[in-house]
Order: sequence, then C-alpha cells, then structure tokens
Amino acid sequence: MMGAMDATSSGRHRRPRAGTAEGTDPDDLLRALLGGAPAYTRREVSAKARVSVHSSRKLWQALGFPMVSSDAPTFTEADLQALRSVARMVREGVLDEPTALAMTRALARSMDRLAIWQAQLMAEALAPQPGGADAAVSWAMPDPQTARDAARVILQMADDVEPLLVYVWRRHLTDALLRMIADSGASPDHDGVVRCVGFADLVSFTNLVRTLSERELARVVQRFEGLASEIVTQHGGRVIKTVGDEAMFVAQDPRDGASIALDLVAAIAEEKLLPDVRVGLAYGKVIGRLGDVFGVTVNRASRLTGIAAPGTVVSDEALAGELRPKDGFVLRKRRRRRLRGVGDVVPWVVSRPPAALTR
Repeated sequence: MMGAMDATSSGRHRRPRAGTAEGTDPDDLLRALLGGAPAYTRREVSAKARVSVHSSRKLWQALGFPMVSSDAPTFTEADLQALRSVARMVREGVLDEPTALAMTRALARSMDRLAIWQAQLMAEALAPQPGGADAAVSWAMPDPQTARDAARVILQMADDVEPLLVYVWRRHLTDALLRMIADSGASPDHDGVVRCVGFADLVSFTNLVRTLSERELARVVQRFEGLASEIVTQHGGRVIKTVGDEAMFVAQDPRDGASIALDLVAAIAEEKLLPDVRVGLAYGKVIGRLGDVFGVTVNRASRLTGIAAPGTVVSDEALAGELRPKDGFVLRKRRRRRLRGVGDVVPWVVSRPPAALTR
C-alpha cells in the first residue's frame, strides 16, 4: 500500500501553545490544536509524505475522518507529520500495512470518544445548573456561549494535558503487555484466558427513562458509571464497557470479581439517586479482542444477571467453587435453570456474612 516511501520526517512539528488562540472560530481551533490552517490538498500531502493518494485516503478513513475532495486544501502540517510517521513505520518494517491500519482504527476510535467525553465534561462544568453552583452536574446540550467558553478553556489546557495523555497511554500499555505475557504462559493451548466476568444492571431502568427528565437521567447514568469505575479499579479489575444502565467488567482473581459485585451492590444501595442493581458473575475462559471479551463465559454472566433479584449477586457454579467462607463469602445454591442460549446452569447467590455488611 505505502509505496515509494523513502522520505523521512523533517522533525517533530511544534505547535504554538494552545492558550495563545484568541477565539474559537474554526481557524482559531486549527491553529491552536493542529499548528495552522489547512495548507495542503490530498494530492499535495500525499506527495510530500511520499505515499500514494490511495494510501493516504485509506489512512484518513482509518482515522475516522470523512473523505474530502482531492482539490480541497484540508490538511495541515500536523496531518503531514502524522502521515509521514505511519509511512516510516511501514517502510522500515515495524508494522505491515494491515496492522498499521488496524492500529490506526483502534487509536482513532478511542481518541474520538475521549475527545467528545472531554468536551462534554468541560461544558458540563461551565454550564449554569438549575439548582445552583453546588448542584450535581449532568449533561445537556450546552448553549452557544457555554460551548465557546468550554472550547476556550480546553484550548488553554491542551498543551498541559497532552503529556498526561501520553503518560496514561504508556501506563496502560505497560499493564496490557504484562497481562498478555502472563496470560500467554498460563494458557499453553492459546484458546483463551480464564477470567471472572460480571454484568451489573440497574433495575427498572426502563421505568426511569419514562419518569425522569433527560437531565435527571444523565445524572443517574453518570453516577452509576462513576461508581462502577471506582469500585472495579479498586479491586484490580477492568471495566470493559458501560452502556447506560449496564456495566461489564472482568477480574483475574475470582475473589476480586465477587468483591467488585458485592461492593457495587452495597454502594448503590446507599445512593438515593440510583435504583437497585443486580449482578451476574461467571468464571471461565474468554477470548479477548480489541479490549473487549467474548465467549460462553460472557454469555453465561449476562444471562445470570437477568435472573438475579434486585440488590443481589448471582454466580455460576464455576465461580461458586472458587469462593470460600473463610474469604468472607456466603453461598446459597438455587435450583437449576435453563438459560436461553446457554443451557442448564446451577445459579448461586453470593453474599457476605451480616457482620461484613457494615461499612
């Protein structure tokens, strides 16, 4: 794909500090965040990077940006440097072409969500709250003035946040590589890794959608996601994804997985803003792919969530077999159930002794 790539980068493009932007018009944003207004057409940026127009188009699409006319000056100096960097890695054999595009897509999807998340958080922080300055923040589409104010603040802090962004990526990359190396040694047949998988589901969320305003509903979702993230990470687990009223997490140690579930139930029971939560847990092999996990264990945990009573944790038999009373768990066996798409399962209700429930 990336043919005729014998050019080298002329050095890292240095942007002016973001805080020097005077306003938040499109040209101001481009100058502040990308180092200047668009200067190159697609053909020009491809020629300067010594890649084909077809190659540059595929990379641009992998980054998640809409296709533009070949004759439109759309690309900045920062775009040129990024294209040169990817081209150099392919030319030097660090990455082959399909892997380069796949990694670009992964980065683009994560950064797209991060950018939207940060923009919305800043708008939320600056938006007037109906209940006053101390009212809980929730997302609503900002008015034009708030949107511009949020953009100005982000421009002022962008250069300070960038090193933090790189640090967090390197820290998570370290953890991911260490997990991958450890998992490869623990699974000689390479058909998956053993994990505790959990689904936490807010009860009667559909009814809440009917009765709450959009602002109130946003507060519920925001608080739930915050609690889930806090509790999962406290026990060394990973939040795989959150989708409104549901959070999916994994843990390597089955006891950590059970502790996450029980702590989440207890914490949400104390939250007046949130309805009860129910959690389904399963233990077994999963297949990891692009940060997500799949497999029968995942399906079983999801189905068990559906039969859990509000405010309870239900696990499969495999996880129950890994938990012991001496570790602070109480296990109650329930009757065998046939779960759609999973088959026969013996559910176990997991709880803590009464004395352990006092926070």
